[in-house]
Amino acid sequence: MSSNDKKSTMTKKRLINSISQDKGIHPNDVRHVVQAFLDKMTECLTNGDRLEFRDFGVFEVVERKQKIGRNPKNAAVPIIIPARPAVKFTPGKKMRKQIECSGSKCSTATK
Repeated sequence: MSSNDKKSTMTKKRLINSISQDKGIHPNDVRHVVQAFLDKMTECLTNGDRLEFRDFGVFEVVERKQKIGRNPKNAAVPIIIPARPAVKFTPGKKMRKQIECSGSKCSTATK
């Protein structure tokens, strides 16, 4: 990939429009479903639940350990970065295989 290649970003608005066109559903209906899905995911993760979607992946809350960072302008002074919860995503088998095959020629037998 050259330095001139720019990857596009799939925003929520673009996702809604894409699903709307693919499925022939009004964008407002898709928007409500997507937002409800994201709200429910956030609620579940906030409650400490693990979200598992077969063939897609797993979302779970993990505890990031405390660590010592450095200020680039004054590296002699250590900065303590406190422990904190963070969301971890682990891709599922199907997604992992599709990502590994993107950009390369994979046989249809491995998909």
